[in-house]
Amino acid sequence: MSNENLMSKRWLIASAGIVIMTLLGTVYAWSVFSNPIVDATGWAKPDIAKTFMIIIGMIGLSAAFGGMMVDKMGPKKVALIGVILYGIGTVLAGMAIKNVSLPMLYLGYGVIGGIGNGMAYVVPIATLIKWFPDKRGLITGLSVMGFGLGSFFIGKLVPGLINSMGVVSALMLLGVVYLVLNALAALILAVPPAGWLPDGFTPSATTVSAADSFAWAEAKKTPQWYMIWTMLFLNVSAGMGLLSKLSPMAQDVFRVARGIEDPAQLAILGGGVLATASIFNGLGRLFWSAMSDKIGRKNVFLCLFATQAALYFYLPAVTSTFVFTVIACYLLAGLGGGFAVMPAFAADSFGPTYIGKVYGFVLTAWGAAGVLGGYVFAKFTVPGPPLKIAAGLLIAGFFVTLMFKRPQHVSHYRAAKPAVSGQ
Repeated sequence: MSNENLMSKRWLIASAGIVIMTLLGTVYAWSVFSNPIVDATGWAKPDIAKTFMIIIGMIGLSAAFGGMMVDKMGPKKVALIGVILYGIGTVLAGMAIKNVSLPMLYLGYGVIGGIGNGMAYVVPIATLIKWFPDKRGLITGLSVMGFGLGSFFIGKLVPGLINSMGVVSALMLLGVVYLVLNALAALILAVPPAGWLPDGFTPSATTVSAADSFAWAEAKKTPQWYMIWTMLFLNVSAGMGLLSKLSPMAQDVFRVARGIEDPAQLAILGGGVLATASIFNGLGRLFWSAMSDKIGRKNVFLCLFATQAALYFYLPAVTSTFVFTVIACYLLAGLGGGFAVMPAFAADSFGPTYIGKVYGFVLTAWGAAGVLGGYVFAKFTVPGPPLKIAAGLLIAGFFVTLMFKRPQHVSHYRAAKPAVSGQ
């Protein structure tokens, strides 16, 4: 295939990857189902909320497994396995509600759906990094933005769907739609020919080339891999914690600032802030990833950590609903930005050849952070202490980022040492 055809093909593959990521991102819309599930089963909301914690934890763990498989089996097979499992998990969620079985919900949607979602999540990222060495930040931003915006689209669609056919049928239908559309998109995925580069592109000396990429066995021995893991963990811990409590925090601000006491009205206003901030969660992924192509991945993370830490410290003192909403939008844009820039950061540092496995294991930080962030924010009845803890985590992230330097292969260290005669 000519280079011109390959240049066109990569955008088709990018479109398929974005479709997969958008449908996988519907997992963030789980709260939309909460009240209808309560009405259908009588389960307590905390029990239903555990499903989300399970699936996020499983996504983080299974992304590492998916990364291992994609480097060996190729993107098409791994993506197909993942999206089929996620579709089946969503169908099982509907069956669990029909049978009023919490264990079935946890196992079906939480475990099976989570494994499928995590396996498939890493595939478009690992694939598109290889197709777009010239636009690494932008393309990972586009794909991860799809994941962030998936919840927005499904949040608009699901209420009407539930009203027309009920929560059981809605989940089963969505599961089939996810499976079919994602499977069709997965069949398009492929890797470029070995050594392929876009027309006119010369790799930067500040990044690791495909030929010089770190295998997982070598990457995991470098301190830089653990620094990258820590950076993602700290950024996501703060952001996921805020996301878990954003609506009630917004309601408190509206109650104080405008004297509103009606719970229904407060719920609508708090949900509006959450919906608006969720849009910026998606847009932030595109903005910060595009910025990283211009100013560098490290500089983006330094900016994200510093500005977010300051705003987390300031947020408890905010009494203006407008200012609160603006800050919430920026902080969730920072959460999304960290997700979007990190794949390119990892590829720049360790090379694109084995990025599926190398970055797949980095994503275990996502699962760990989802649990920690949710736990810290749930532990306190007032927002001040967890917001200060989140600020402290971000300050720690700033210093980890500041110390980061691109890793070198062990052979390079050996070559740099002069030989000593007589030894």
